[in-house]
Amino acid sequence: MGRSDRSDLGDLYAFTVVAEERSFTRAAARLGISQSALSHAMRALEERLGLRLLARTTRSVSPTDAGQRLLDTLQPALSEISAGLAALGGLREKPAGFVRINAGRHAAYSLLWPALSRFLPAHPDIRVEITADDGLRDIVAERYDAGVRLGEQVQKDMIAVRIGPDLRSAVVGSPSYFEKLTQPRAPHDLTRHNCINYRQATAGGLYAWDFEKKGKALKVRVSGSLIFSDSALSLSAALDGRGIAYVMEDQVTRHIAERRLIRVLADWCPPFPGYFLYYPSRRQTPPALAAVVEALRYRGKTRA
Repeated sequence: MGRSDRSDLGDLYAFTVVAEERSFTRAAARLGISQSALSHAMRALEERLGLRLLARTTRSVSPTDAGQRLLDTLQPALSEISAGLAALGGLREKPAGFVRINAGRHAAYSLLWPALSRFLPAHPDIRVEITADDGLRDIVAERYDAGVRLGEQVQKDMIAVRIGPDLRSAVVGSPSYFEKLTQPRAPHDLTRHNCINYRQATAGGLYAWDFEKKGKALKVRVSGSLIFSDSALSLSAALDGRGIAYVMEDQVTRHIAERRLIRVLADWCPPFPGYFLYYPSRRQTPPALAAVVEALRYRGKTRA
């Protein structure tokens, strides 16, 4: 193999990262090189092929028609190479490799990091990257090894492993807030309250609060003076007496016990299946991912 061939292989991989990230900044960070070096490599690749592969603007970068055709060819091949390297890794006494996980913020803080902080010291050859955001990502297209979402959000063609107990939602407000207004006894009473809305990262719309009692399910569109895209901010606003928040139960258990928050509508918030780690079906799961899956696998009992 000549020097130009080896250069092409590296530049072709760099091209796939740029095309997937749609950003030289993010691609350079993922590759661990400077933006200028990456830009130079892409121009050199285009010159060698005699084709324009990337359409650049001041704000974004995207593959041209030729670039998209090249990307469609490279992605399966790179996946096969990654699988082959992972199989070789299985010959090691201890698993090693790089695992990229996309997860919602609540799952990342409440489950992923507590488990991985115990797991990683005993596995120094495994590196983990966690991208915490609440948008539903295409983990295959964005080259994540796995994702973490609620069971109902996991696509049916994925391998799914439960990693946490059942969850419950909690509707809460501060004592100072409820000094001025009567506590709601049913979901429709929320129309008389200042509710803290949550904007969904995926759809962009406001989240309708879910309730259920005696088999009757309701979705309530609430209104109020505040809208956040992060549940931690909703909780902070509720603690400050700015309105009623709809959050996960584990986020407010301590605040309720210490009487900084009052829980309402608890009888309308039954348990539901919690978080699952999911990943594409493969002939052989990479050893590092398999080790992480086992470390995260939920072995307790679901709450009644």
